[in-house]
Amino acid sequence: MSTINILFIGDIVGNSGMSAVRMFLPSLRQKYNLSCIIANGENAMEGKSISAQQLEELRELGVHVVTSGNHIWEKWHIHKLLSNEQHLLRPANYPRENAGHGFTVYPIGAAGSVGVLNIQGRTFMNAIECPFRTAEWAVERMREQTPVIIVDFHAEATAEKVAMGWFLDGKVSAVLGTHTHIQTADAKILPEGTGYLTDVGMSGPYDSVLGMRKDIALRRFMKQTPHKFEMADSDVHLSVVLLEIDFTTGKTVSIQPMTIPEFSRNGSAAH
Repeated sequence: MSTINILFIGDIVGNSGMSAVRMFLPSLRQKYNLSCIIANGENAMEGKSISAQQLEELRELGVHVVTSGNHIWEKWHIHKLLSNEQHLLRPANYPRENAGHGFTVYPIGAAGSVGVLNIQGRTFMNAIECPFRTAEWAVERMREQTPVIIVDFHAEATAEKVAMGWFLDGKVSAVLGTHTHIQTADAKILPEGTGYLTDVGMSGPYDSVLGMRKDIALRRFMKQTPHKFEMADSDVHLSVVLLEIDFTTGKTVSIQPMTIPEFSRNGSAAH
């Protein structure tokens, strides 16, 4: 059996998230001999969208495909960027009149290629096109080129993510959830060989509320009125999932979520 290692980086949040990628990705590339690196970058630009400069830096650091979600649209420049960049994805189930691509097939040399699909859930989110039917349509097209397919399912509801895992079991290599910024403890390989994780987690500042300054988040909850969105910047971690995949069958051989550096029991970074 011939396998490849693929790394998926969870939601990169602000400058701190970009710093985490700079700090920790080079050693991960060296340690695990990665054939493909995918990152969700929808929050890289001060928590909303991604800049052309950040996209270029991620490429220089070794990221091959950048996925996104609902926040990708919150800066107007993104429409031009999405139109020009084949490997910067937006969820495929937004109306087709929008700029950009929802999936791509990335060549990785002698091992062939890796398909990456970005879709978005509808529970507690925008009422866009059906993610299940869209995924089925896109996967059929990618499987004409490669059996190795990674799905970033950007969704709010755990049940919707779990359902997508079962729906795509045996059709894709892995279904990895993003959006909720908390790495879940349910990594598994489903019966037909699809790796599954409800949420990869956040890459960014953990002395925060999902990346936002704690004091501002608390005022929002307690006063129930808008307050300026400001990013936190301390206690930085990188949340990832490492996949070992049989590139002949596309099935996942192993799935390993990691947060770097690890958390100790008191919540600070373990050393």
